[in-house]
Amino acid sequence: MDANETVLIVDDEDNLRRVLSVQLSRSGFETLTAPDGIKALKILEKRPDIAVVITDLKMPGMDGVELLKNIKQLNSRLPVIILTAFGTITSAVEAVKSGAFDYMEKPFDKQALSLMVKKAVTHWRSTKLEANPVEDTSSSNVQFGMIGSSKQMMSIFRLISRISASNSTVLITGESGTGKELIADAVHSLSNRSNKPFIKVNCAAIPENLHESEFFGHEKGAFTGAANAKPGRFELANGGTILLDEVAEIPFAMQAKLLRVLQEGTFERVGGIKTYTSDVRVIASTNRNLIEEIKNGGFREDLFYRLNVLPVNLPPLRERREDIPLLINYFIRKFASGNKYVKISPVAMEKLTSYAWPGNIRELENVMERSILLLDGDTLTENDLPSEISGIEGSPWLPGTPVEEFDDFSDSGLKEVVKRETNRLEKELITKALTSTGQNVTRAAELLRISRKGLQLKMKELGLREDFD
Repeated sequence: MDANETVLIVDDEDNLRRVLSVQLSRSGFETLTAPDGIKALKILEKRPDIAVVITDLKMPGMDGVELLKNIKQLNSRLPVIILTAFGTITSAVEAVKSGAFDYMEKPFDKQALSLMVKKAVTHWRSTKLEANPVEDTSSSNVQFGMIGSSKQMMSIFRLISRISASNSTVLITGESGTGKELIADAVHSLSNRSNKPFIKVNCAAIPENLHESEFFGHEKGAFTGAANAKPGRFELANGGTILLDEVAEIPFAMQAKLLRVLQEGTFERVGGIKTYTSDVRVIASTNRNLIEEIKNGGFREDLFYRLNVLPVNLPPLRERREDIPLLINYFIRKFASGNKYVKISPVAMEKLTSYAWPGNIRELENVMERSILLLDGDTLTENDLPSEISGIEGSPWLPGTPVEEFDDFSDSGLKEVVKRETNRLEKELITKALTSTGQNVTRAAELLRISRKGLQLKMKELGLREDFD
């Protein structure tokens, strides 16, 4: 995975902040530090690109739990990892139940912490797309944080309302980028468990040999590195809801143990003999065809039927094209800076509506953000869209610039002219991206679809580093 995301480290101990910063930098992350919760919140207000927060539980002034509550008000989807000393495990577990992504005991294992941060980044990336209600969108088109007026979406909205009050298992299927997690959020928030924990597990991000420990917890000494006992996700979710995202990624051998929890509501921690009771509503999601997985021997048929009690299938964007203009107008309002009013030409709207969108809403959001931030003027046309959508082949010339305006070839050959004009175009686009993102190199790299390292090298090559460092 590309790990060049930004992690904010909050701790009142200077030495620990330095140690964590060095360790995570070696793992490929960008790091920022804050000595207390107040300064951390100020940083978060200025840096919406931060992917993970690591905070100590016990700090003077604002402690880790209070910081967590403030962060959830600022950005409910930002994963927060709690660092806790021996003797405060109970408080850390309560923090997880209140919305923390996970906790880690001091002294922490470097590898384990790095792995936890990578899992948190994966979670953050998967939840960056959040279609919040918008002012100018009819309330009938916005429900449960999702936008749509198509028959398919209206049917989904009605289904969510009907199944939420039940305690039965829900299986959400659909392609990547369609918004499956938003449905899970809606089902939990409308249920009678809404004031209880909602624990989300990205099954694809868990190493194969750690699924049992992640799900059910472990006792001290259960395996190498298990310095202390730790509750699993089912234990943390007791009384509430657990989301098993990408459930098809669970190893086949582990599926039998998951089936037992669903059938009997009991489990044991790894290395333990005590049987725990689990009062948890399970929501599972996947972008795989589980029937095909069963035929291929990758998924248990009995587990499928246990999960598929209340099925919800989210259609891909190409099957509900009438929703695309609503989403486009939402993203225009979301990404147009300040009071800038951006229009979209009929041809551009037609191109966007007729495109197949293999990446669904996530891809549409990416295209709209990039196109709007790099837009000259106030009208988005087909020339501002990627070539795979507009059908216009890429060119080294700046859009709208006639070839006659370039120098003749008397002193330079074709290759030299193309290289010069390509550099000019690259410099202009990079400058726009950096300006639009407040000179945030990481965010600009995402916008331009290149790695942060690649952007830094290109900036150095084009003489832009001094202007934006």
